[in-house]
Amino acid sequence: MAKSSADDDELRRACEAAIEGTKQSILMSIRVVKGRGVWGKSGKLGRHMGKPRVLALSTKSKGQKTKAFLRVLKYSTGGVLEPAKLYKLKHLSKIEVISNDPTGCTFTLGFDNLRSQSVAPPQWTMRNIDDRNRLLLCILNICKDVLDRLPKVVGIDVVEMALWAKENKPTVTKNQRVVQQDGPVSTTVTEIDSKVTVEKELVSQIEEEDIVGEALLGTYVMGIGEAEAFSERLKRELHALEAANVHSILESEPLIDEVLQGLEVASNCVDDMDEWLGIFNVKLRHMREDIESIETRNNKLEMQSVNNKALIEELDKLLERLRVPSEYAACLTGGLFDEARMVQNVEACEWLAGALRGLEVPHLDPTYANMRAVKEKRAELEKLKATFVRRASEFLRNYFASLVDFMISDKSYFSQKGQLKRPDHADLRYKCRTYARLLQHLKSLDNNCLGPLRKAYCSSLNLLLRREAREFANELRASTKASRNPTVWLEASTGSSQNVNAADTSTVSEAYAKMLTIFIPLLVDESSFFAHFMCFEVPTLVPPGGVGNGNKSGNNDDGDDDDLGIMDIDENDGKTSKMSVELAALNESLQDLLDGIQEDFYAVVDWAYKIDPLRCISMHGITERYLSGQKADAAGFVRLLLGDLESRISLQFSRFVDEACHQIERNERNVRQMGVLSYIPRFATLATRMEQYIQGQSRDLVDQAYTKFVSIMFVTLEKIAQTDPKYADIILLENYAAFQNSLYDLANVVPTLAKFYHQASEAYEQACTRYISTIIYSQFERLFQFARRIEDLMYTITPEEIPFQLGLSKMDLRKMLKASLSGVDKSIALMYKKLQKYLTSEELLPSLWDKCKKEFLDKYESFAQLVAKIYPTENIPSVEEMRTLLASM
Repeated sequence: MAKSSADDDELRRACEAAIEGTKQSILMSIRVVKGRGVWGKSGKLGRHMGKPRVLALSTKSKGQKTKAFLRVLKYSTGGVLEPAKLYKLKHLSKIEVISNDPTGCTFTLGFDNLRSQSVAPPQWTMRNIDDRNRLLLCILNICKDVLDRLPKVVGIDVVEMALWAKENKPTVTKNQRVVQQDGPVSTTVTEIDSKVTVEKELVSQIEEEDIVGEALLGTYVMGIGEAEAFSERLKRELHALEAANVHSILESEPLIDEVLQGLEVASNCVDDMDEWLGIFNVKLRHMREDIESIETRNNKLEMQSVNNKALIEELDKLLERLRVPSEYAACLTGGLFDEARMVQNVEACEWLAGALRGLEVPHLDPTYANMRAVKEKRAELEKLKATFVRRASEFLRNYFASLVDFMISDKSYFSQKGQLKRPDHADLRYKCRTYARLLQHLKSLDNNCLGPLRKAYCSSLNLLLRREAREFANELRASTKASRNPTVWLEASTGSSQNVNAADTSTVSEAYAKMLTIFIPLLVDESSFFAHFMCFEVPTLVPPGGVGNGNKSGNNDDGDDDDLGIMDIDENDGKTSKMSVELAALNESLQDLLDGIQEDFYAVVDWAYKIDPLRCISMHGITERYLSGQKADAAGFVRLLLGDLESRISLQFSRFVDEACHQIERNERNVRQMGVLSYIPRFATLATRMEQYIQGQSRDLVDQAYTKFVSIMFVTLEKIAQTDPKYADIILLENYAAFQNSLYDLANVVPTLAKFYHQASEAYEQACTRYISTIIYSQFERLFQFARRIEDLMYTITPEEIPFQLGLSKMDLRKMLKASLSGVDKSIALMYKKLQKYLTSEELLPSLWDKCKKEFLDKYESFAQLVAKIYPTENIPSVEEMRTLLASM
């Protein structure tokens, strides 16, 4: 029997943890199922869905008083017990066992303090009768010990419970009051800790006997008043029954004698029949044994006949499977591999592959696998396979080499002087496609034989592709007419006229684009054909819609290169690991197939760079466009080729940019320079030409060049300006102004140049401010030095004290005004002449003079406000007089 949950120490500890802090001790905890009854249906079990709960009996001692509680605990979402309801046992008025439950494990507890008596009380269902009795006895004991009263018990026999308690003698946890000098102390006794049997029972022995007697007497409904009368009546009825039995026996004696005689006759007949049956049984047993022996021999002969027939059939089938047809054997060991014989070769391969699979355990009964004949035939087939694979591999290697040698020896296949020839591999692929089925079967027979075949094919075709690319590139360069543009754009000693009149070199970019248009689709097609022809298990190799921007036009009339007209003999199992291994092997083979062809592309790039370095921009855009179109796995080497081309173009363009930067830096070494530096307008011409060459994704390449150019230009300009500090601001403002004027249109459309345009604008304003301040102070230094001294003193003393400082008295003010403002019109004219003298860009003079007048008026206005505040009685020329004077000049 399973252990009761009342003995579950872990459940008890969980309950104690749930009521921690209440100062209550757990006497008993037991798992129950909570249900609901329905009012109006007497005793009917109306549970809809039982809910697991835990009932815990607890007590709390306060002084000499002890309170008893019934706690209901439920499980939270995490499986942790938490208190749900609390009942006081002093309000327990009735315990009723539901009569409609046949198990007797369901009961209700009635409390007289419930607020709503119209709601049916919860029904509690125990696991078995023992758990029910154990809980109810514990409740009754607590009520009797602690509360000195018992609730009403309905639906259960109290005597039955008392007898159950006597038989099981349960040990329950209860509180025993121990009276000490300090007062009563509540102690808890458990079965595990003390092993003490509870001595108190629900009722005493005498009370139990009385209750049993009353229960027995209550079962009779005879209306008996006294026990003595009842006893006398029983004795009289017993005597009457005995007398009737004796009389009946005496009357039936003759009948019994007749029956005994009939039984004796029947017994003799039975003995005779038993003897006869014994004799017949022996004869029948011997006959049955003979029949069984005959049947056994017959069954064995029949089974042997059936087995022999089945064995002959199986051996015939096995011999048929082991037989090698003579036509297949001849084809596998010495047949030819020409095109007319390929059908017979393929059929022989299919038969050989099927025969080898038929001798493997999944297709052959395991009992046959170890037979000597099967082993010998398997060895014979393996020898046939090795012979055929060796012969076929040798033939295909020689065949690939002979095809390529024939094409290389015919010059009409390649570009010649005055004629560019588009490579055409239609005939080559058609001849190779003849042996595609053979390669499939070779792979199914021996996968290792494909490695040497792939290398032989790659080696032969690589010679053809490199020859075609070299001849095409040479003729492409020879037939392209283009004047060489200068690579020196920003050198100080070079005239700017040659940059403006640079020759048109668009044919260089067109030649490069033509090289990619012809060969990139060809290389992708060759990669795709090679992957399918050589039985690589990879996904679709060429994406729908073509390859990048290379159109498959012209002489490419060989149809769909991916469709080799063959069936897949080995189904792809779809495993990623196998796919990755196949893809790695394919890329390695493509490296062998196309390696070396990149040198001819590099030669075209270097040739274009020598003619016009700026054409690297357009070539970079063309390469990027093709690179973005290569998404197929079989074109892995083509992507690498395009990536290397892009890197080569970027490297060449970086060389041009670095050389141009060195040209800019060489301006710093020249002797004193005035006016606009030569590389400022030349850069504008260079930027205009670079913008014309931008195609596709080459914007970033050009923006990086702009950033490097302008950074070096500005740094060099600052260094040149610092060689002569007297004219530094003039050089800066003139060159920054020239930079803005020359790049105004481009800055509106190119964000990178717009950033540098704003940077030059800020530097121009700063240089103008410094230079104008120098011009003003050269004529009115005493005036504005006097104002500066006043402003410095205002931080430390009050305005009233300033006229009494040394050098700042009213007399000093009058002397300074007389020296600075007498003949002010001449001083202003000298300012204009000095500004005009050192400025080489005449178009900047009006704007600079306006800035100079405005700056002077602002400074003079600040001076006039200081004088009005510090020297209120002194009169100086007003700001309006100065403004009028400046406007008239």
